[in-house]
Amino acid sequence: METLNALFTVINGVVWGPVMLVLLLGVGLYLQLGLKLMPVRKIGTGFRLLWQGRTGEKGDEGEISPFNALMTSLSATIGTGNIAGVATAIALGGPGAVFWMWMTALVGMATKYAEAVCAVRFREIDEKGNYVGGPMYYIRNGLGKRWAWLGGVFAFFGAIAAFGIGNTVQANSVADALQSSFSIPAWVTGLVIMVLAGGVILGGIQRISQVAGKLVPFMAIAYFIAGIAILIVNAGQLGEAFGLIFSHAFTPISATGGFAGAAVAAAIRFGVARGVFSNEAGLGSAPIAHAAAQTRNPVRQGLVAMLGTFIDTIIVCSITALAIITSGQWLNGDTGAQLTSLAFRTALPGPGDYIVALALAIFAFTTILGWSYYGERCFQYLFGTRGNMLYRILFVLAIPLGAVAHLDFIWLVADTFNALMAIPNLIALIFLSPVVFKLTRDYFAGRDVTTHNSGPKH
Repeated sequence: METLNALFTVINGVVWGPVMLVLLLGVGLYLQLGLKLMPVRKIGTGFRLLWQGRTGEKGDEGEISPFNALMTSLSATIGTGNIAGVATAIALGGPGAVFWMWMTALVGMATKYAEAVCAVRFREIDEKGNYVGGPMYYIRNGLGKRWAWLGGVFAFFGAIAAFGIGNTVQANSVADALQSSFSIPAWVTGLVIMVLAGGVILGGIQRISQVAGKLVPFMAIAYFIAGIAILIVNAGQLGEAFGLIFSHAFTPISATGGFAGAAVAAAIRFGVARGVFSNEAGLGSAPIAHAAAQTRNPVRQGLVAMLGTFIDTIIVCSITALAIITSGQWLNGDTGAQLTSLAFRTALPGPGDYIVALALAIFAFTTILGWSYYGERCFQYLFGTRGNMLYRILFVLAIPLGAVAHLDFIWLVADTFNALMAIPNLIALIFLSPVVFKLTRDYFAGRDVTTHNSGPKH
């Protein structure tokens, strides 16, 4: 076991190391430049389409509305990374890490846009009449059948990673938070989440998207309001906080208090790594949800999809980061969710702890819902539709086990496989970028870019 742990530790250090982060940023920057900064320029258009997409257009193909497709992807994206991940980035890289998190989001918008465009353009209809897509399908249908093995590699990593990153680790985080804040036993939390999540997951994408469409906007807005309240309390420190973010993005910060100090390289590394971990741009997970959207226009869904990165990182992560920096608690040496709780408690004595605990619980719960769908679709690509219900049942049964288990090794394996998902996805995005660029040019030139999808292409 020690040998296996050491092996995965080495692999994890590589896949989440500088080469992978440069690859993720490099592909995002290449796509952003190839699109002539369109994802940044057309943010307003994306929000307009999102509002219009609350119900699918009449006659459009797909299972769920474009709005609910984004909410489903956000349900998996907005999670513990927005609370614990941001705090860890600041604790290890200093305030400058927040700047690089923002930069990651801006290039990541192009990546997420391209992923969704490819997902709708190359999706299939399975034997049950459901729309399925994602990296494994746009690899096989976009690059050709000789690349199908690469789609299988992505699906293998995705199906396994879902049990860790999207299930047991999330349940464990909720159990810890509720036990420390409300003294609720971990096994009780595990059983409650299993029952609640099971009632949603066993209903498939239709039920998952309906719950996500209601819960995600509520949780994001509630957390945003709580964060704004803290920033109002700490308004006098806001100017200094922004100053620290921008100055230490390019200059090292010395040790002070419990903070050990950080070089610029640390700010870049932890800012980019936590940014990617939080918004998942380039990992290939979100396009699995966007492939089910009721639309025949891949560009329109891409414009909606890119908002996921903007909302997750520029809005939600920024709230957490500014609350931590303005509180001054980042200097105390704490990290993770504990640091975020301390920051909220400092500004809002009493309710601050509970806000973070409840936010962590809801964020993690919705992440479980979203990742159950991602994992199921990856499993389906490998074994067909007959195993879908089996996967759902196993996924639900794993929740209480995660709540009470010690997950150091499971976290390590899942985190490693999560990063490995990015490699086949990024390869596909590079090779399919001419398709993305052409569809984008045609759409904004007023030409028809609608696509009609057919059955399985095995």
